[in-house]
Amino acid sequence: MLLSLILGGAILYWMYRGFDIHTLKEVLHKDVNWWWMLASFPFGIMAQVFRGWRWKLSLEPLDEKPRTATCVNSIFISYAASLLIPRIGEFTRCGVLAKKEGTNFAKALGTVVTERAVDSFIILIITALVLLMQMPVFITFFTKTGTRLDNLTSIFGMFTATGYTVTLICGIATLICFYIFRKKLAFYDRVKATACGLRDGVMSLRNVSNIPLFLFYSIAIWASYFLHYYLTFFCFEDTSNLGMTCALVTFIVGTIAVLVPTPNGAGSWHFAVKTMLILYGVADTSALYFVLVVHSVQTLLVALLGILGWISMTVTPAMESMTNEQGHISE
Repeated sequence: MLLSLILGGAILYWMYRGFDIHTLKEVLHKDVNWWWMLASFPFGIMAQVFRGWRWKLSLEPLDEKPRTATCVNSIFISYAASLLIPRIGEFTRCGVLAKKEGTNFAKALGTVVTERAVDSFIILIITALVLLMQMPVFITFFTKTGTRLDNLTSIFGMFTATGYTVTLICGIATLICFYIFRKKLAFYDRVKATACGLRDGVMSLRNVSNIPLFLFYSIAIWASYFLHYYLTFFCFEDTSNLGMTCALVTFIVGTIAVLVPTPNGAGSWHFAVKTMLILYGVADTSALYFVLVVHSVQTLLVALLGILGWISMTVTPAMESMTNEQGHISE
């Protein structure tokens, strides 16, 4: 946790050192169209709701039938938890479901592994399509700027030594995160019962009763994530005319950057998306404002949903208990 905070903080410090806070206040007050920001919120919420619905569908073949509301609220809580400790959300939501619904933790974790594989496959497909779509644009860009694609030195020379350092650190941190996660799974594999649960969870997809619905949820999750991000382009004058293709490219780059183990991709996401926006002609300062405002607001939304999920999980059982007690008294 401490290392992830230090990494994210270091990248943010490097990017925003010497930043004029008074100018930011003026931008927030005059230059941000908050109506578009609000319009993006339902998609950010529905992305997590679709994930909760899909998870419930994944658990059904394992004879686990948690309530829909519990699945959705556990997703809300898991994303908020990952703001404090990167990658802890996968374990958090399984723990919440085990505590509230009696769901087998290992089986739930196995379904999470399967879901991540499905999500990774979808992202790979989108990434390949975006690269094919944008290849002519990149060729035109390099031609107009006098950079030859067959000259790797000229391309790499576009970035500073500090940029290389940040990218290298993020890459190393990502590898460390995957190593730690693998070790955690190895720990569970040493316990036979848990290993069997993981296996059943991973294999649950083949027994899902409604595959078309599962695929719909999977696509809807990423469509919602994208729209949640894309609509923020219209919040700023400098990004409002960039178009959906640019949004797709920066969305994919940002999604990959979030793999770096920092809270909600703080720092790495800022750096990656800002770099791509500059390649599309956005001024350096404008790109900095965009990534700072968008990431901060969307992170705040994640935190708020986590709080609401926790309140719902806490208040609803209490109200049900009170109702049952009143029913016994009346009898």
